[in-house]
Amino acid sequence: MPRTSFGKTRSHDKPYAIYSDGRGWEWRVLKTYKHSSAEKNDGYARWYVSATSPMMHGGSYEYGDTYCREIKDNGLVKLISADDTWLEEYGT
Repeated sequence: MPRTSFGKTRSHDKPYAIYSDGRGWEWRVLKTYKHSSAEKNDGYARWYVSATSPMMHGGSYEYGDTYCREIKDNGLVKLISADDTWLEEYGT
């Protein structure tokens, strides 16, 4: 199994990718633990993110792990921006 290209934690200001649902929810991917091909077979694969929602005050973010499927499988969530390596591996 290939190793992840996104295993080094990035800062909130330079995430690998940013996902949003357009209604105030945003996830900034700061680290992944598995290669994308391994994530497809693991319902518990997770990403380390900084996230915000309409319930957060003052534009603040919380940091922590989330299941990547909760972002990728949500039909409302779209990829807003990503670095070239992310786009090569995950697409749009």
